[in-house]
Amino acid sequence: MRVGLLGLGRIGAFHAATLAAHPLVDELIVADPVRTSPYGRPGDPFESDAVVIATPTGTHAELIIRACERGVPAFCEKPVAGTVADTVKVLEAAQGHRVQIGFQRRFDPGYVAAARALRTGELGTLHRVHLITADPAPPPAEYIATSGGIFRDCHIHDFDILRWVTGREVASVYAAGANRGAAFFAAAGDVDNSAALLTLDDGTLATLQGSRYNGAGYDVRMELAGTERTQVVGLGPRAPLHTTEGSPSGEDPWPDFVTRFGTAYRREIDGFLRAEESLCSIEDALEALFVAEAADLSLRERRPVEVAEVRR
Repeated sequence: MRVGLLGLGRIGAFHAATLAAHPLVDELIVADPVRTSPYGRPGDPFESDAVVIATPTGTHAELIIRACERGVPAFCEKPVAGTVADTVKVLEAAQGHRVQIGFQRRFDPGYVAAARALRTGELGTLHRVHLITADPAPPPAEYIATSGGIFRDCHIHDFDILRWVTGREVASVYAAGANRGAAFFAAAGDVDNSAALLTLDDGTLATLQGSRYNGAGYDVRMELAGTERTQVVGLGPRAPLHTTEGSPSGEDPWPDFVTRFGTAYRREIDGFLRAEESLCSIEDALEALFVAEAADLSLRERRPVEVAEVRR
């Protein structure tokens, strides 16, 4: 098949290499206003059998709609759009078209195994969940200014994987945050350290922690505590942890999200190329965005927020 790729930034370049090496891809067409790639050729990416969108956030909605108008299946990195209202518009425009959104943790072997263990009953009845997403260093100030905040930009991955692994919806959120680093976070109305208590629709409690300043390395984990067993994702030899009970593994910690989730990124692209329906829909992305909206409102108003409050 012929595949079009829009955007050759950090993740776009990774996707270019993945697509060029994929056995189903005969031709790769790339489009970026400033960057070039050793993979593929320049051209109109919509004159393809499928498109992969890895452009800046502000362009996603327009490009998804364009792909749907051209009748081309589309894979797009999150988010669908910057706001709930715009996400709903894209959802309405994309009815009847195949669009997959890039929440790559669904394709990570650890999260897949955790979901299977929960669904087959190996963990027993789930009682609590803990999630961590912590970056080793913050993004640039100009990125933070337009990111939408830590809950929409960063923790939306946690909200999506929480829904996907547990099969439950988040009913309420009580979020908090702090600024412990650069002044540009506060200037943008954002925080650089975060925490939240989420209650699922069956009463299960989930706790969340995050940071833009995890100097030890990139740290992403999920702990599922059931009545029979506790399962942890991300507690491998490259987890950036030191224990007082013994020596660390000696392996270098994960430096960034692309390195940590390389396998997942390749698997989600493979799934997109082979599947006949979306493996992570716009509806899924909207549900995660509702949770992020509730968390942001909770942070600003310093109160618990029902997710139903932000649905419209």
